[in-house]
Amino acid sequence: MSQPGLFDWSNRLESLSKCGDPLERLSQMIDFEIFRNDLESCFNFGSHPKGGRPPYDALLIFKILVLQTLYNLSDDQVEFQIKDRLSFMRFLSLSLWKKVPDAKTVWLYRDRLKEKGLTEVLFTRFDQEIRQKGYIAMSGQIVDASIVQAPKQRMKQDEKAMVKMGGVPEGWKEKPAKLSQKDLDGRWMVKYRKAKGSDGAVDLGIPFFGYKNHVSCDRRFGFIRCYKVTDAARYDGHVLPDILDQTNTAPDVWGDTAYRSEENENYLRNNRFRYRVHYKKLKGKPLPVHMARGNRTKSGIRSRVEHIFAAQKGRMGLFIRTIGLGRAEVKVGLANLVYNLQRFCFWEEKRLLTG
Repeated sequence: MSQPGLFDWSNRLESLSKCGDPLERLSQMIDFEIFRNDLESCFNFGSHPKGGRPPYDALLIFKILVLQTLYNLSDDQVEFQIKDRLSFMRFLSLSLWKKVPDAKTVWLYRDRLKEKGLTEVLFTRFDQEIRQKGYIAMSGQIVDASIVQAPKQRMKQDEKAMVKMGGVPEGWKEKPAKLSQKDLDGRWMVKYRKAKGSDGAVDLGIPFFGYKNHVSCDRRFGFIRCYKVTDAARYDGHVLPDILDQTNTAPDVWGDTAYRSEENENYLRNNRFRYRVHYKKLKGKPLPVHMARGNRTKSGIRSRVEHIFAAQKGRMGLFIRTIGLGRAEVKVGLANLVYNLQRFCFWEEKRLLTG
């Protein structure tokens, strides 16, 4: 085997750039320094008078969490991939001789985000940044929700009933190892889909376990402006007041039939929003022509929010490996933030091309 040359490292990185390294584009277009102050205040584990190894750079850990979210990596896998991939090392500004945080360290720092409730702060910080760049929400907003699956929980019927009431089944407290592996915050829900069989169209009930990502995105730029994470069983329409972007200068709010209710309509009108929610079809009756036409028009606008969930579940492979609502909020919140980072790169590239 030949001895590596002085310029082998730079030549390999240059070839990666020619292939269109997406992480290099992310580094060039995003000023990650805007997150530093918030991250350092969160990751401050206190002084160690007896000495010890200094903590990792806060931005390094945050960018590792970005990589983990972007490529759907476990803690062990993100440690391995950083050591294995040159594009990851360049994104993190790590040299070959620099120490890479191990899986346990990544877990501890991510858990720190949950303890301090910093994920939403970071999300808001970047939202302020994109507004300063001129991406102001001023064309109405689209609301929707999507299920984010988590590992299925195997419980007996009486245990499920106890968990739904907010309690802990009898005998679990005496087994802390078992209790620590049980997700008491996630919920089951059944999603119905039409399927054609020999007897005609039938509704197929498909069960899911996990959480929901409720979002509001602006119509023009497609950035997520507000979000809320709940268990999967929470009805979409009940979360509407919590995800509305009050700063959007246009009053229009688009949503599917899950948001159509007298309570939501009154809330929107009382708060000077314009109700653009799909009409519901009455059971056993066809939808009037003018309502069906209105729904088609609204669908052309509302479908843009589906791009968010397609990116998160497709490219990012969003799946919650952790246990509990607090950690799920961190996972989903990071996914929403990373989506906005990529969306910002898209618009900045488009701006450069158009002059």
